[in-house]
Amino acid sequence: MSQPAPHGCVSFREVRMFQLDVGPEVLSETDEQLQLRSVLRDLLGQCCGPERVRAQVESSRGYDQVLWERLAGEIGVQGLALPEEYGGAGYTYAELAVALEELGRVVCPAPLLTAVVLAGHALLASGDRRACARWLPEIASGGLTATVVGFLHPAAVTAERGPDGWVLRGEADFVPDGEGADLLLVMARAPDGERLFACEPDGATCDRTARRVLDPTRRQALVRFRGARAEPVGEDGQAAGVVAGVLDAGRVGLAAEHVGGSGHALDALLGHVSGRTQFGRAIGSFQAVKHRLADLLVEIEGARSASAYASACLAVASPELPLAAGAAAVVCTGAYRLATTEYVQLHGGIGFTWEHPAHLYVRRARADEALFGTSDDHRLRLAGLLGLAR
Repeated sequence: MSQPAPHGCVSFREVRMFQLDVGPEVLSETDEQLQLRSVLRDLLGQCCGPERVRAQVESSRGYDQVLWERLAGEIGVQGLALPEEYGGAGYTYAELAVALEELGRVVCPAPLLTAVVLAGHALLASGDRRACARWLPEIASGGLTATVVGFLHPAAVTAERGPDGWVLRGEADFVPDGEGADLLLVMARAPDGERLFACEPDGATCDRTARRVLDPTRRQALVRFRGARAEPVGEDGQAAGVVAGVLDAGRVGLAAEHVGGSGHALDALLGHVSGRTQFGRAIGSFQAVKHRLADLLVEIEGARSASAYASACLAVASPELPLAAGAAAVVCTGAYRLATTEYVQLHGGIGFTWEHPAHLYVRRARADEALFGTSDDHRLRLAGLLGLAR
């Protein structure tokens, strides 16, 4: 008889309650995924140490362009979950989740979440083959970065027909990676209702101003459209469905990043408490410290299971994705918050200095808590999906 999972941890048998038609083998990493993780960890370990991350976020671009090109050219990260017909590798979001986890482990500021998970998914979900053929190959090659506008926050953007086609007017605030993205996928109100548009911004008709945010590794911007040329993507009436699907994909991708960041925090803590001594003993031998680390391990393992399940749902386009994405958002965000709190506190006085690497993770964890909705938002949505809301 199998033993129940520890409190806060989700077992493979428990995830069957979601009635997803996959078994534990789908939630286990394949040899290819393990190799991908190993290669990425080696590369990112060389290029994304804490000091290098700080240098990247202070640069004009906000991330390392050389690393971005290496991720595309040497490993093909940007194209992992994109179809082969559009220049991708034809894998699934399960493979992309491995990459996101490893980038989250080093708080890499590269725009993989926005360019591939959000914008790439929006193009695919639109079903517009012309738009996919035009922009997805460039996204897969790393030659083009993209983001979404009006998906995460309400935006006052309208679309109107001009003499040479559609143009956009209005503004959207706190657009992720909005300052430097080459392509903007914009949710705008057209005369016949909301619709998705693609805009390649230029300085003459689109102003983009960087916002000062808590997490410098995830830039955001105020975007103002002043008659910017745009092309409609997809059909009328499908915008709301595309946005909903993109947000769930974003929650799954963010959950994977949070698992990676939590794992780093635990590893760093284990190294610290094993070497730091008090009263002639390593502080990791004290019972109170052991209990805190054990509780953190349980939370992280629960988050890892929730993230793996959500990634599997996204990979097979399961109808259970909204449930899985919401659950992963709650569990993984909570684990990341706890992990970063312990990262600071168990390092003692040095952990409270801004110069310590822990603060890169603290800022990422706190800022991400509201990126796709707060935990309360996710719980309310889950209650509605499960028929528990009154």
